[in-house]
Amino acid sequence: MKQDIQNIRSISQLHEIFGFGKPTHPLISIIDVSKWEIPEQFIGVKYTSNLYTIGLKDKSCGLQYGRNTYDFNEGVLIFTAPDQVQSVSKAQELDEIQGWMLFFHPDLIRNTPLGHRIEDYSFFNYEVHEALHLSDAEQKTITDCQHMIQNEIMQRIDNHSQTVIASSLELLLNLARRYYERQFNTRSAQSSDIVSQFHALLNSYFKSGKFAETGIPSIEYFSDKIHLSGNYLSDLLKKETGYTVTDHVNNFIIEKAKTLLLSEAEPVNQIAYRLGFNFRTISVACLKIRRD
Repeated sequence: MKQDIQNIRSISQLHEIFGFGKPTHPLISIIDVSKWEIPEQFIGVKYTSNLYTIGLKDKSCGLQYGRNTYDFNEGVLIFTAPDQVQSVSKAQELDEIQGWMLFFHPDLIRNTPLGHRIEDYSFFNYEVHEALHLSDAEQKTITDCQHMIQNEIMQRIDNHSQTVIASSLELLLNLARRYYERQFNTRSAQSSDIVSQFHALLNSYFKSGKFAETGIPSIEYFSDKIHLSGNYLSDLLKKETGYTVTDHVNNFIIEKAKTLLLSEAEPVNQIAYRLGFNFRTISVACLKIRRD
């Protein structure tokens, strides 16, 4: 069983697997973590789901969040998107952990403004050690949003239910985005170190000839080296410098191309090769740079 990956396709199946009883809404559910008992047989079982997850757990939850020391540890807010592989690392007894877990199916927001913008909330694809650490005031505000959603779930479904729930979810996500920006700001020294690491990696990649050997570096190349998820790294760089990973790489290539074209007598196709492009892709741009 531990070798298989189990897929949770719906809210009803989630409730059935973990023994929560019948859900009050077919597309969204909020679970009181203190009432969630996880027996030994679930340890090591890998699973994916078709659901989005938002969870607030206290600092005694026992989850691993990397080796860093964080500024706020009163509450930890985590997000996961559909199709991510997860597993249970330890059994859990009743009342061992405090908090809540909110699960919702994409169909809940499919025809709403949030459904068109859900991909903009990149923290759904952060790693677990990049979780959002909340102050007491922030935790209360997030929990107030959760209570609004919970109250709506408990009501009889009508023509306004989807709109109200989706709007409340969007408010919660916008608050989380604001708090993540605060987290980036309060860790400015750490963020500056990461920016420096990124630029050092980019320069080293070019000097070692890897642009020519393996092509333009991907976001995953930098995130693996810095030990952050691609989305978190790109968002951090955007916050610190105004540019994403892709922006930085493109700007680096443009500046290198200008320097090489103006200072060396190399043919355009050779310069393009050194920067990870074939001649057909970049020759027009290089010639334009030379003319300018």
